[in-house]
Amino acid sequence: MQSYLKRILTARVYDVAIESPLEHAPTLSARIGNNVLFKREDMQPVFSFKLRGAYNKMAQLTPEQLKRGVIAASAGNHAQGVALSAHRLGCKATIVMPTTTPHVKIDAVRHFGKRSVEIVLHGNSYNDAYDFALALGKQNNLTFVHPFDDPDVIAGQGTVAMEILRQHQAPIHAIFCAIGGGGLISGVAAYVKQVRPDIKIIGVQTTDSDAMYRSLKAKKRVTLSDVGLFSDGTAVKLVGEETFRVCQKYVDEVILVDTDAVCAAIKDVFQDTRSILEPAGALAVAGAKLYAKREKLKDQTLIPIACGANMNFDRLRFVAERAEIGEKREAILAVTIPETPGSFRKFCALLGNRNITEFNYRYADPTEAQVFLGVQVRDPSETEKLLITLEKHKLRTLDLTDNEMAKLHLRHLVGGRAPEARDEIMFRFEFPERPGALMNFLNSMNHNWNISLFHYRNHGADYGRVLVGMQVPHQDKKALKNFLDTLGYPYWDESNNPAYKLFLG
Repeated sequence: MQSYLKRILTARVYDVAIESPLEHAPTLSARIGNNVLFKREDMQPVFSFKLRGAYNKMAQLTPEQLKRGVIAASAGNHAQGVALSAHRLGCKATIVMPTTTPHVKIDAVRHFGKRSVEIVLHGNSYNDAYDFALALGKQNNLTFVHPFDDPDVIAGQGTVAMEILRQHQAPIHAIFCAIGGGGLISGVAAYVKQVRPDIKIIGVQTTDSDAMYRSLKAKKRVTLSDVGLFSDGTAVKLVGEETFRVCQKYVDEVILVDTDAVCAAIKDVFQDTRSILEPAGALAVAGAKLYAKREKLKDQTLIPIACGANMNFDRLRFVAERAEIGEKREAILAVTIPETPGSFRKFCALLGNRNITEFNYRYADPTEAQVFLGVQVRDPSETEKLLITLEKHKLRTLDLTDNEMAKLHLRHLVGGRAPEARDEIMFRFEFPERPGALMNFLNSMNHNWNISLFHYRNHGADYGRVLVGMQVPHQDKKALKNFLDTLGYPYWDESNNPAYKLFLG
């Protein structure tokens, strides 16, 4: 611990980094009844904290090491930090990025690195790029700059905590940090627990990228088979050896949040700052909200680190669509009303003055009509009251607010029944968002099976969400299982989903 305190106090970061502001969030503070302060690392020159660790590591290198050059693997914020650091230090940097990296990120690395950076595209994933970078670095005698599992990188990130305690000397209940590989929270915890051990250090991960959470529970590093890519900045399958050691000693807790909660947090930050964080950048805010609610906190100071703002613009439409649901301010309902004159008017009257966010209906039956409804609510209790009101007036209602298939696909497909689609089964898939993914699916599928429904919408994520209906005879069920197992894409059988049966089956 003592060595990290000294490393952080003497870290060289301010040649390139700024002391980011600690900014009061008035709207969010009032809503959750606590004093929320954002540590604005999204305001760094590369729009993330990663610059601190990358530069501190590279600034410690000998003149000979700098002359030979450095190498890193990254598809995002670490790459930009290494690029800018290389430009400032006058050394060459090779950055290996997956071939699937969006051009906007490649262009950003070139921009920050000027003429100091060579970009190498290799593999389909970060792990492919990482392994290739290690081999290439060894071959060319380049120094590898790790994105998180390095004491100098950890110390650079720890300067965030040094600034927080200098900027706010009054009591602090907890500091919240997003966790990917664990570099940021390790640096923050190592500093805070030496200087102000009363302050809780709480890590935040997504439910589908929870490597540190699982590792701490198991008391050993756990490798995830898959990671969710919505929060791509924290999509790490295996945390670092050193970061795991530090977190075991000094992190109080790791909590998990889902995608909807992250989208709601992005909106919260925008409302208070007019800045748009990337999903990983808003993780800490989502965690602070969940923690405050769980612990029933009032009038405490909570500091989430807004750690990045390298948002893909195309992802904003998905964030906007899910933010209200994440804050429980939108209810998604399926309502059955009589197909008789006046029933539609009666139904709308029962909704009162609530704002309708979505309304889908198509004639399908002479006696009953199925309505897919999105409606703004203040909180979940209002949703419950609305359900009771509708049922009281004999309008059968199904709450789909937490139904992934309904939120991702059904809202775009309502009314599409196919009576002739015999033996139809319904699957939801996550396709890798790369050329050839669809053809791989079609080529692998038994050509005697008919596709009766196919729905895909680009949500700006790093994987495609696809809903597929297939007509598979009962005798082919074993072949179907073999197809699904060998395909390798995550999938969910939605054939018994009540939303599917009600609107599409």
